[in-house]
Amino acid sequence: MLCGCNDTNSGSFGAGKYYLVDSGYRNQVGYLAPYKGTKYHLQEYRNAGPPQGMEETFNYAHSSLRNVVERSIGVLKMKWRMLKEIPPYSPDKQSEIIQAACALHNFIRNSGIRDRHFRRCDRDENFVPPEALEDQPDPEEVEDEPDDMNEFRDTLALALFNRN
Repeated sequence: MLCGCNDTNSGSFGAGKYYLVDSGYRNQVGYLAPYKGTKYHLQEYRNAGPPQGMEETFNYAHSSLRNVVERSIGVLKMKWRMLKEIPPYSPDKQSEIIQAACALHNFIRNSGIRDRHFRRCDRDENFVPPEALEDQPDPEEVEDEPDDMNEFRDTLALALFNRN
């Protein structure tokens, strides 16, 4: 799964941006992946206690952020069905459609309007709508490539670890 972030000067979809990716992707310029061979999924931490060390601390934060993104995408797809299969518009038009859906989502949330889709996620912080995971390719094991993203990830991991 890919989700965009804006926090580094090297990125594949614009300066200062990178994709937050799962372990099926390499940690490379423009793609920030979790550490391989280290606990990652939130369920693993629930069963074994809090993260230990710099890499687990980073992976826990990374997994938590991906969980929020997956839940958000799932709720948007549940609410606005056209997002399940956006017609073959240009990437710019698709981006505008997604931004409009997010703006509507925020309006509903900020207005206090009761909504069944949002209520389900509000009741269960671990609920990820199935729509979020549809059409996702199966992850494959890949090795990280040595580059600046590994150094960037290490810097983030150390800062997260020292914050605790």
